[in-house]
Amino acid sequence: MDNSIILIAGGVILGLLIGYIIAKVLERNNASKLIKGAKKSATAIIKEANLEGESVKKDKILQAKEKFLELKSEHEKVILARDKKIAEAEKRTRDKESQISSELAKVKKNNEDLEIKLKDYEHRVDILDKKKVEIDRLHKSQVEQLEVISSLSAEDAKAQLIESLKGEAKNDAMAYVQSAVEEAKLTAQQEAKKIIINTIQRIGTEEAIDNCVSVFNIESDDVKGRIIGREGRNIRAIEAATGVEIIVDDTPEAIILSCFDSVRREIARLSLHKLVTDGRIHPARIEEVVKKTKKQIDQEIIEVGKRTVIDLGIHNLNPELIKMVGRMKYRSSYGQNLLQHSREVAKLCGVMAAELGLNPKLAKRAGLLHDIGKVPDAEADMETPHAILGMQWAEKYGEIPEVCNAIGAHHDEVEMKYLISPIIQVCDAISGARPGARRQVLDSYIQRLKDLEDIAFGFQGVKKAYAIQAGRELRVIVESEKVDDQKAADLSFSISQKVQTDMTYPGQVKVTVIRETRAVNIAK
Repeated sequence: MDNSIILIAGGVILGLLIGYIIAKVLERNNASKLIKGAKKSATAIIKEANLEGESVKKDKILQAKEKFLELKSEHEKVILARDKKIAEAEKRTRDKESQISSELAKVKKNNEDLEIKLKDYEHRVDILDKKKVEIDRLHKSQVEQLEVISSLSAEDAKAQLIESLKGEAKNDAMAYVQSAVEEAKLTAQQEAKKIIINTIQRIGTEEAIDNCVSVFNIESDDVKGRIIGREGRNIRAIEAATGVEIIVDDTPEAIILSCFDSVRREIARLSLHKLVTDGRIHPARIEEVVKKTKKQIDQEIIEVGKRTVIDLGIHNLNPELIKMVGRMKYRSSYGQNLLQHSREVAKLCGVMAAELGLNPKLAKRAGLLHDIGKVPDAEADMETPHAILGMQWAEKYGEIPEVCNAIGAHHDEVEMKYLISPIIQVCDAISGARPGARRQVLDSYIQRLKDLEDIAFGFQGVKKAYAIQAGRELRVIVESEKVDDQKAADLSFSISQKVQTDMTYPGQVKVTVIRETRAVNIAK
């Protein structure tokens, strides 16, 4: 039993070994077949790759040949074009050479003709010189014969002829001048009116009335108490800092600012506006705000001056004069704003100067600056007329003599030396005399002048009295027999005090007393 099992097990093991050996043999045969198949496939792939490479190679060679042929044709075209240009240039060169040759031949021929003409000219000059010598000889002989006949030398005859011609020319010139003067007299007045009317019509004007008070509007009457402050300390601080009188009355929602100086009034108005807007109103704050506002107004004055000279086309004006022009905005003369008046005069002067053929820019410059004497600084002499003061300032700040003379002569204080001076005077009168320009009417103006003269006649010894310079000066002539030098000085003071107490007037009035002694004798 055990042996049979062993035999069976051995048979099974033997069968398994035989099966394993057979499987290995079959596997080896399959591997060799696969290797042979792979080799055949690789050979076929290599063969196809070689075929494709050959075809690609042929294609690339064909493309290279085509590109070469294309480049070759383009190169040949470029060479042909270059050869064509070279041929054309050679042709132009040959043409120019032939043209130059022909021109040289013409020049040569012309030179030969010129040489012939020159020889002929020299020959003719020689003939003319000989004839001139002969004519001079004949003229000299004729002059000698005339001198013998007339018993006068050539110099005497020439002098007599010149004198006679001079007398005739002088008479003709005097007749022509006389006729021109007569014609000018007939047409001058008409032409002057025409120029003035055209000038006035071409300048647009506006009424520029200024007041001595400003109204400061407030939101409610409660603000009035804060502006007044405890026991009036705030309002006193504002008045002390600005120099403006503040009137707080029953007018609803308004406070009145009163001052003749427009700059101070504007500083007070702006300062009040800042204080009310800020809400902090006390003396220390008031002084601070007023100080800042003064700086702001000073800067605004400079800006106004610069803007004015730019608008009028005036250049190279001294900075100090620009400040004076800016200060004109806050000044008035007889109710007329000084800056508006000066701008208007400048425009009128420019137009009138252009109509007369003069320099309009120079006339504008003089017209703008003609009243700068009305904006004096702290160092100015208040007794000097504003025209003279303005002329002195213009000279100080480098203005040319024409402008300085026009400023000083526009009220006849100095003699007019240039043509623009009367233009400034006329345009100043036009601007001030137009309706609505000034608050003061003609009747009241004439009455004020008459009142000034009447005050002077009210004193003993006064012979004549004249109110001049628009009522800014009173000249009194006294009788030398009744008034001595000391009484003349006392009389000047008395008249000035009488004017100051009895009359209301803008600015100031200068009283000049003149005492004259004359000794007259007649020789018989």
